[in-house]
Amino acid sequence: MRDVARGIAIVAMASTIGLLSSGAARADEALVVHAAGSLRNAFNEIGAAFVAAQPGQTVRFDFGSSGLLKDQLLASAGGGVFASANMEHPQALARAGRAGPVQRFARNVLCALVRPGIEATSATLVERMLDPAVKLGTSTPKADPSGDYAWELFERIERSGVAGARARLEAKALQLVGGPTAPPADPRGRSAYAVLVADGKADIFLTYCTNAALAAREEPTLRVVAVPKAIEVGAQYGVTVLTGSGAAAHEFVDFLLGPKGQALLGAEGFGPP
Repeated sequence: MRDVARGIAIVAMASTIGLLSSGAARADEALVVHAAGSLRNAFNEIGAAFVAAQPGQTVRFDFGSSGLLKDQLLASAGGGVFASANMEHPQALARAGRAGPVQRFARNVLCALVRPGIEATSATLVERMLDPAVKLGTSTPKADPSGDYAWELFERIERSGVAGARARLEAKALQLVGGPTAPPADPRGRSAYAVLVADGKADIFLTYCTNAALAAREEPTLRVVAVPKAIEVGAQYGVTVLTGSGAAAHEFVDFLLGPKGQALLGAEGFGPP
């Protein structure tokens, strides 16, 4: 499938990625899919497969933090598809009349990406996170669901019996990605999490397991540590078709929810909805 993807011309527009079929469709007729950044690898594969099955169809991806994308879509009138790393943001668009029904299409789980020299296991992860000398990286709450899930983890740690943990972790968390002032994507396409942890900006980074696994593949010195099952935080991904969209948007969602789309999501580490 990666060979197929490479064989499709890529149309770059700012931070937007376009997958173009054999030239039968113009870029300005593309179906626009606004999607959570954690879906980038999986959706590039899914987009290539969808275009291959739809002669003349063009798909352009707009990847970003789900919360920021939601705010942009509330203020715009364009069509397309919105795929979020939570259910709440697409549901907000549906309540505002900007989108149709929301469907779950994938699951993810929060993990810790750990740099060399930090002795952390599942059993000791909370202790390491609370260590004042350990730099803890997260995404940005409200702007990015990954940050919200990290804050939920802090709450669960406190409820598990660690008094004052939530306030201590919220105070020390470095919100390094996902917000409106986050650094731009690496021009070489490298994982932001791999770069930040390898460069020492964070000793432990809380992110989706799919992101952490990709970062560890890029930087083999980094380790992925599972959050203890008792306090594990899961993520439900939701997709919706924006109001006024054409048939291609509905066809893309059907493809995403179908066997091929689900298989490609599974290959990137996502669970079924």
